Amino acid sequence: MKRWIGSWIKYFVDRWLASGESCEDLLKKHFGSLSLTSIVTTVRVFPSTARVDLQQALDTIFKEQYPLQKFVGVHERYSHDTTSFSSLLSSGGSEATVGPLQYDDVEVGNDLPARCLKNALWMAHSGELPFVVLTSPAMNYGRVSGVHVEVAVPPGEAGLEFSRSFLSQLEKQVNAAGSYRGKILSLEIADNYSGKVSGVKVHRLRSVTRDQVILPEKTLQLLERNISDFIQYREELKALQMPIKKGLLFYGPPGTGKTHTIHYLASQMPDHTTFLINAEQVALMDHYIQLARFLQPAAIVIEDADLIARSRTSMNSPCEESLLNKLLNEMDGLREDAQLLFILTTNRPEQLEPALAARPGRIDQAIEFPLPDDEGRRKLVKLYAGGLTISAELVEVLVRKTRKASAAFIKELMRRSAQYTLQAKNGNMLLPEQVEQALDEMLFSGGSLNRKLLGAGDDSDSPS
Repeated sequence: MKRWIGSWIKYFVDRWLASGESCEDLLKKHFGSLSLTSIVTTVRVFPSTARVDLQQALDTIFKEQYPLQKFVGVHERYSHDTTSFSSLLSSGGSEATVGPLQYDDVEVGNDLPARCLKNALWMAHSGELPFVVLTSPAMNYGRVSGVHVEVAVPPGEAGLEFSRSFLSQLEKQVNAAGSYRGKILSLEIADNYSGKVSGVKVHRLRSVTRDQVILPEKTLQLLERNISDFIQYREELKALQMPIKKGLLFYGPPGTGKTHTIHYLASQMPDHTTFLINAEQVALMDHYIQLARFLQPAAIVIEDADLIARSRTSMNSPCEESLLNKLLNEMDGLREDAQLLFILTTNRPEQLEPALAARPGRIDQAIEFPLPDDEGRRKLVKLYAGGLTISAELVEVLVRKTRKASAAFIKELMRRSAQYTLQAKNGNMLLPEQVEQALDEMLFSGGSLNRKLLGAGDDSDSPS
């Protein structure tokens, strides 16, 4: 049944394509007596990350400067190759036809996605000069690698000058737009493991306020001095001919708030574009740096840096070392006036490559995220108690029983205690017996592995 339906759909699509007006006929009407084989084209390929800005730039240019004679969608039966001006002609062998405009919804972090055209043909005049702009996905062995923009003009100096001017204006508007500027981004890897970028993912991180960052006061001051204060005086430092790029290393046991703090810092840098990079995406480091330069000021966050930046003596293959070299080269090759902030996080600082961790100009400040002290655990209990009612006496019991525990352990303890409270029908009042039940489940029922997973440490370090 499905095969039968598919055959009928293909039949009707083929009939529609065959009955549509051909692109070649449309181009002949537009260029008049000129032979299409004499038309001269100029091509630019924009990265996939510039697709939204490119669409906005084209819309603006045609709306303000060149009234359109014709604006149509272009359809080819096969789309393994890039649709180009020559492929629109029957001599190209594809017999492309005119059809409806097709759009993709592209996420840019706003309430609604941006609409971007796929294959489209823009036909207009600049004075007496007819010209055509073709936009299509740039294909590389059947996979999209960017956006193909081709400007077709009559032969001669006038057409050549127009092509240069049009593309120059287009590039300036794309560079000035920055739809992703100030957002929190990561790049998506193409599914063929080619190291190519297939798109941009916009993250919406949870809001974290300063009073929700439970760290020793000295650690908070060090963070603010090296990030918010540094950013505040960046222009003055630049005027004094000081470098304004910076590298920071956040280190400490798992669950001590490194990622949580990054969420807070991202909210404190609204004018910065923040890039989140995990270990598998380091292969895209050159793409990240290119985009970060374009959207600077920017912060580049590399989580679990020890996975790719561990000491060379502990690496297992040249492939692992190449990832480290890529990171070192990008950090070292930046100009001193690049407004880029690198933040690397690790649970195992002792495994980091000395060329990264011990060389000034790559890492300028290491900041330790320790296990919370008594006052820190007291604040964490109150923070993660949420809507529970908890007595001062029980707070102190929890502070004592969570000695050497991580912030992540305390968060999970309060959630499980809340679940036992609901099961006991106590309303919102947290009682000691519910805390004991949650602790027993977390520390003993799951064994030593469960304690490590939850951030309670080894047997010798377990909360008591």
